[in-house]
Amino acid sequence: MGKRVIISPLALAVACAVGGCSQAGTGLGAGADAPVYGGVETRLLDGDLVNFIVRIERPRSEQDAVAYAECAAAQYALIRGYGFARHVRTGVTESEGVYAADAVYLISAALPRGARTIDAEVVVASCLENRIPTV
Repeated sequence: MGKRVIISPLALAVACAVGGCSQAGTGLGAGADAPVYGGVETRLLDGDLVNFIVRIERPRSEQDAVAYAECAAAQYALIRGYGFARHVRTGVTESEGVYAADAVYLISAALPRGARTIDAEVVVASCLENRIPTV
């Protein structure tokens, strides 16, 4: 597999709000062809460094798996009493139509340094709006 560009689901939601995407266009709506979310595995790696592994069947693209992992990370941060997370890495694999995202985030109480940070409350709200499960 070649290198892939991964766009934050929050950035996608903002782009859709500005550009007028429909929910069906995001691939996250309900229906017969809607993604089937297969659960989240969470592993504490070191201190506030957390690994999330998610599985999803019938995604519209691998971006659905990336969005699912980000939703899990955001909810986990809130559960732990933190408000932010910084994305470290995400890898996506596919086997027999099931996509798996393996993501690592650093959770924190204050906005961490870096360009790939998320506000957990904002992301969780976006996940709920787009019917993406969280932890």
